[in-house]
Amino acid sequence: MQNRRRFIQQVASATTFVSLGGLSLASCSRPISKKITVLHTNDVHSQIDPLPNNHYKYPGLGGFARRASIIEQVRTQNPNTVLLDAGDIFQGTPYFNYYGGEIEFKLMSKLKYDLATIGNHDFDNGIDGLLSQLPNATFNFVSANYDFTNTVLNDFVKPYKVLVKDGIRIGVFGLGVELEGLVNKNLYKETLYLNPIEIAQDMSRVLKEEEHCDIIICLSHIGYDYKTNPDKVSDLHLAKKTKDIDLIIGGHTHTLLPEPTVVDNSIGQKVLINQCGKSGIYMGQIDFYLDSTGNKTAEGRSVEV
Repeated sequence: MQNRRRFIQQVASATTFVSLGGLSLASCSRPISKKITVLHTNDVHSQIDPLPNNHYKYPGLGGFARRASIIEQVRTQNPNTVLLDAGDIFQGTPYFNYYGGEIEFKLMSKLKYDLATIGNHDFDNGIDGLLSQLPNATFNFVSANYDFTNTVLNDFVKPYKVLVKDGIRIGVFGLGVELEGLVNKNLYKETLYLNPIEIAQDMSRVLKEEEHCDIIICLSHIGYDYKTNPDKVSDLHLAKKTKDIDLIIGGHTHTLLPEPTVVDNSIGQKVLINQCGKSGIYMGQIDFYLDSTGNKTAEGRSVEV
């Protein structure tokens, strides 16, 4: 009950609207006709149960059961909700060591995840190990800059997926971190890494011009920022060097953002970037509002689970 009260209080103190697509904040006062809610997780790392009650920072928090309760509440409030994960589903507790990812995928399926992307730790049992667990997942995987052409995953992972809620077309594509030097090549085999910024530019064009998406989301496992290596590609770089992406849901660096970072893209339009730490202690919630003329605003936060 305390967790639910905290959640309701956080929603009640929602952040300021951000106008997307280069609109002025005045657009917020126009009648809102549709609301799309995006819930998201990242770097859950096989944390099935809540953290121990003696945990140094988050005693008793997290776990799939707590998350399920919040997801159910949000879906009751807004049936037009999508649920996404930004990778590193595997590795971190004995559940993965013993079951190899079966429990994680089955529970995510119970929670009715829509899409996930692939993180570097999702290769920890090899590409064949990942493939063997896919029958336990009722949701799809997207990754646009991992070329799986010559691997067993070629027919199972698509660059993007279009979800439709209340007539609103939501385009989601995935990006992964460079695997060389991070993951043993024997694990990812012939998977090819492609430049994420170049791929994102192409994906956003396809989703906007060919798929006619109203909202474009990047599920990113490339990392939020690298202060010690500022030239390394990150979500901040991605946002600034591309256009037409409304939201970047991040992973890999375990960055906890209380509310989304807002960045100007390559043509001066606003992009939201959000990431929710690790182990499922927090879950992101982004609410998009679209009025009858197609104008778009958004607000977001990270919700304690």
